[in-house]
Amino acid sequence: MAFPRASFQQAQPFVDAQFDIFDWHPNFQSCVRYFLDHAQYNGPVQALAAFINIQLPFQKAYSPVLSSRTASSPPGGLGQGPSPRAAGKMPMGQHGSQPYVSITLLPYIRRLVATGFDFPAVMHGFFGDDWVAGVGPLHEQERRNYLFAAKSDNWLKVKAAYDMGEDETVPFLRPLQNVSEKEIVGAETSWSEWLAMQDWMLGPRAPGMGPGHGRMSHGGVNVKREQE
Repeated sequence: MAFPRASFQQAQPFVDAQFDIFDWHPNFQSCVRYFLDHAQYNGPVQALAAFINIQLPFQKAYSPVLSSRTASSPPGGLGQGPSPRAAGKMPMGQHGSQPYVSITLLPYIRRLVATGFDFPAVMHGFFGDDWVAGVGPLHEQERRNYLFAAKSDNWLKVKAAYDMGEDETVPFLRPLQNVSEKEIVGAETSWSEWLAMQDWMLGPRAPGMGPGHGRMSHGGVNVKREQE
């Protein structure tokens, strides 16, 4: 099924209004390949991953991912039926080669943000030269999510939200690092929009929909609300 390109150029959760998901995706794939093929075997990356208590893909006890082209066989590989590729459920690479393996990078971005290690040099070390275009938008949003989490609940519940099971609990949390005024203003705007939705201030009742609207304050951020 083909999706209209324009439908992915609107209402993105990122600050950059020109964000295009089709332009972004090849850069994201480049970051995945770099992370799997190079970064996870790099000594400094392994040391930092150990310090912030998150397993790299090749370290997973079950189904470790060794590179962007190879993953381990599932436990008890024999007698499990045809492989996903043989069954037609996994796309082939170019010229019939092995398919590229894909993983989610969000757990690693979230852990770097929560522990205060999401510096540009570290992001480059984990995700390669294309990190700004590839994982930059996700990094930006995860920083905002971390601000929202801190505003929403207490330290204990925020920490629990950033734990990853008993073996990969986050060892510590740090306040968001290197925050700019622009980033704070963007977070305030999005937070106001979230609070407006909690009050069902959507569609025809959305803030700024014409006369008959007053202003009310949510957590220090002013939003409009329809007068009773």
